Amino acid sequence: MATIQKLYEVCKVSLSANGSLSLEAIDSVCSVLDNVMPSDVGLETEAQSVRSWRNPRVLNRKAIGIFCIPASSIIPLHNHPGMTVFSKLLYGTVHVKSYDWVEDTTQLLKLSKVRPAKIVRDGEMSAPCGAMVIQPKDGGNIHAFKAITPCAILDILSPPYSSEDGRHCSYFRRCRKADPSGILSNRSREPEFVWLEEHQPPNSFVIRRDLYKGPALNL
Repeated sequence: MATIQKLYEVCKVSLSANGSLSLEAIDSVCSVLDNVMPSDVGLETEAQSVRSWRNPRVLNRKAIGIFCIPASSIIPLHNHPGMTVFSKLLYGTVHVKSYDWVEDTTQLLKLSKVRPAKIVRDGEMSAPCGAMVIQPKDGGNIHAFKAITPCAILDILSPPYSSEDGRHCSYFRRCRKADPSGILSNRSREPEFVWLEEHQPPNSFVIRRDLYKGPALNL
């Protein structure tokens, strides 16, 4: 059985509509996802280009459903409300910055336009590496990617975005004020806490779609 077909089959039995997954389910998906290679999804040519990458003009830039990100490009800070997300870096190097909301301030923030968040990850990842797993309330549910080299990221969302079900993708930026509401007066000085406000991504942020070029799946 092809690796990508095996991944599809394990996702069918492991993923949940409510977003939260058991450790057993997460391990089952990761055990297959960690072994997915660029060739398994039709990206071997792009991956070969990155292995000898020196200049952005070397790579024929494409986006094919999996996030194929040109060097220096950014996927802005965004959330995954009520969702578990598996992210597998297929090739290249990417800088990841992620946060989780500080949940114990929810009632105090009803009148506030910003929310406090705690930094979970701030560093680079290079392929080959294991999958990242984020859950509804931990693991870095709000994150941003910056491509250091051309790279590709395979995402699995459980459940997927759905505005009708309250799972709308929102974008954020760091608030310039250190503690705009004074709620975290005892903690806001700590470097791992920041304030985030909802913000529309710039017009230059464009996601282009293309056909999947990997092996056919039996759905």
